[in-house]
Amino acid sequence: MKTSRRSFITGVGAAAATALAGTAHAQGVLEEIFGSTRRGTWNDQFDARVSEGGEVVNSLVTSQPIMSTETLYNVEQAIAQYSNLAARGGWPMVPAGKQLRIGVVDSDVEALRQRLMFSGDLSERAGISPSFDTYVDAALKRFQSRHGLPADGVTSQHTFAAMNVSTQVRLGQLETNLVRLNSMANGDLGRRYVMVNIPAAQIEAVENGRVVSRHTAIVGKIDRQTPILESRIHEVIVNPYWNAPVSIVRRDIIPLMRENPNYLQDNAIRLIDGSGNEVDPMTVDWSTDEATRLRFRQDPGRINAMASVKINFPNQHAVYMHDTPQQSLFNDIERFHSSGCVRVQNVRDLVTWMLQGTEGWDRRRFEETIHNDADVTVRLGDPVPVYFTYFSAWSTGQNVVHFRDDVYGKDGVAELQISSAF
Repeated sequence: MKTSRRSFITGVGAAAATALAGTAHAQGVLEEIFGSTRRGTWNDQFDARVSEGGEVVNSLVTSQPIMSTETLYNVEQAIAQYSNLAARGGWPMVPAGKQLRIGVVDSDVEALRQRLMFSGDLSERAGISPSFDTYVDAALKRFQSRHGLPADGVTSQHTFAAMNVSTQVRLGQLETNLVRLNSMANGDLGRRYVMVNIPAAQIEAVENGRVVSRHTAIVGKIDRQTPILESRIHEVIVNPYWNAPVSIVRRDIIPLMRENPNYLQDNAIRLIDGSGNEVDPMTVDWSTDEATRLRFRQDPGRINAMASVKINFPNQHAVYMHDTPQQSLFNDIERFHSSGCVRVQNVRDLVTWMLQGTEGWDRRRFEETIHNDADVTVRLGDPVPVYFTYFSAWSTGQNVVHFRDDVYGKDGVAELQISSAF
């Protein structure tokens, strides 16, 4: 049921809120892709969790989709709570710079305790003390998890930056995202769908109104942004060829070929003309953009930029989802490394789910095809809607409010573009 923010706020009692570009760079990025020692494995995991004994607030513990009326209601509740906090003057700023962790005794821990109490991460019963004890440790991990940071219980520049965004700015962020949620949560999204949340660099696979799996993602850089779009996934390509986009050819590969004429050969990339014929790289004038008229196609295999699978859906931006040999990037705090496409961790799990309803395809055949065949296109028997969205704040209920860096600046407040400071 759609709720009115005005009527909800009126009926809710005030409560404390809870809560890189030149050739050298291109060389490094592409070499890491092509020089990877293995393909992505479907059982790799990276998701922040609070320590054992602490309150788990990671979004993995709830099956509630972000795009849902429940989330809409919870965000309205959070707005009421943050409005009250802002009216009371908001939370205090925390002195930044020291690495605070369990066992430390420092006067700055007192300010840290106060901040964590204001956002509901630390119970007021813990009291004010310069001691960084187990209560503060669990509370800080809770805060970090809510903000998409590794929940290690150690203050870092990212933690301080997220912590010192003002209450009023966080309130505005919630209000901005309420509008975004309103435009999506009340519509017919489909019985099964995939949602890519760009600021969170996370993917949800949703079925019958519940999240069946979540996947860490790599999305577009600030200067090569992943677009907001709606489409339907209609096919997956197992062991795909990689056709380099013109943007990557012009900005990355051509400069690399000027430095190393064997670059294409070393990375199993072939040049194909408009008639489908292979072109000798030595016949191309690499001092110009002549090569952009050719297709750069990388053979399937270990060093292929898409690794084991490509997920296709019609869209004007020519973007897609895919596997990657760069599994280590999923461990990064800021996962904005791509040229607009979306890399998916544990992609084999996601593809297996999408193949439900596709006759003759199960996990066993999918895995066997990866190991035994090349460039196999599978048409989905039941196309799956896909939504690329931009939610930088949401709530999973129970006073758990999540915030993410406004990496593309769509929230309109410079203070929320935290990654730009590092």
